[in-house]
Amino acid sequence: MNTHFHAIIPAGGSGTRLWPLSRKATPKFLHDVLGTGRSLIQSTWDRVAPLVGPGNVWVVTGESHRDQVAEQLPEMPVHKILAEPSPKDSAAAIGLATMLIAKEDPDAIVGSFSADHSITNVDEFRLVIDQACIAAETGDIVTIGIMPRNPATAYGYIETGDLLGLDGAPTARRAMAFAEKPAASTARAYVNSGRYRWNAGMFIARASALLEVLETEDPTLYAGLSRIAEAWGTDAQSEVLAEVWPGLEKRAIDYVVAEPAAAAGRVIVIPGDFGWDDVGDFDSVARLRQPVPGEPAGVISIGRNCDLLEIDASGVVFSESEHPRTVAIVGLDDLVVVDTEDVLLITSRSHAQDVKKAVSAAGERGLDDLL
Repeated sequence: MNTHFHAIIPAGGSGTRLWPLSRKATPKFLHDVLGTGRSLIQSTWDRVAPLVGPGNVWVVTGESHRDQVAEQLPEMPVHKILAEPSPKDSAAAIGLATMLIAKEDPDAIVGSFSADHSITNVDEFRLVIDQACIAAETGDIVTIGIMPRNPATAYGYIETGDLLGLDGAPTARRAMAFAEKPAASTARAYVNSGRYRWNAGMFIARASALLEVLETEDPTLYAGLSRIAEAWGTDAQSEVLAEVWPGLEKRAIDYVVAEPAAAAGRVIVIPGDFGWDDVGDFDSVARLRQPVPGEPAGVISIGRNCDLLEIDASGVVFSESEHPRTVAIVGLDDLVVVDTEDVLLITSRSHAQDVKKAVSAAGERGLDDLL
């Protein structure tokens, strides 16, 4: 174990495509979305804590979620749960955590791992991250490029170049460029070329290297975060946070650090094929929970208090109702049913991306208590 390796877990976002399971008050990372017995953030902890040690895990989350995160991760030092007064996207979240880590450990290597993703082959994941830590010693920014399963249009892509021949990181390649979420025809061209990987938003780097790029590319954001970091842990923390945080620009770490560093030839890609999924919608959930090949497809039940009756049907049913309920599905395929105390959602896997439209409609009708 590299004692200078620290994991940052950004835990934000409202997960509108997983509504009504995911709400502003209880976003998707707090839920056992996959029926494993562990919430998504708990599963993330289970993956990364053995890599860095429990004392080297940092979570950045919203102020309103801090207590819930602390309750779900009782092994974690509470002072390493960093609470944001308002959402400012990943550059501010990861930047602040990196500054606080660098104050504690000037030789730190940091790795950012989202709180709401799924990885099925944890052993392979850890081998890939081991390579990434070695590659980060070069002073470059390292990212993980996921082997595409299909020409997906919901993910950004990374164009990869030649092997670098790094000792201890034999699969490391130069990142040529980051690409935005593409149109379907472009995605097919990317996948067919064999040069592109999905961008999973995992970044590993020396803390000093990441902060150097951040300062160069966005000096205003860097200066604001520096003021907050200097006051952190002092009597002035709350006052400085309240003064500076609202004025910080909302920007993703990809735009502030990864893309400029790639353009300067300072990003390394470690290819990864370990069953990654961003659990972005109910179709993702159904795919991750579907039977193994050869087993009959049916209706998967996740949650509590649900007595399922299925006749010639397939799909997934979530139940978070406090009271026992029988759900009967007859003659329907690829159905998604989400049953909560105040909302019943019925959709199909093919329309899973459109669930966020229902959230928008509820907001337009003033149904704020459902959001």
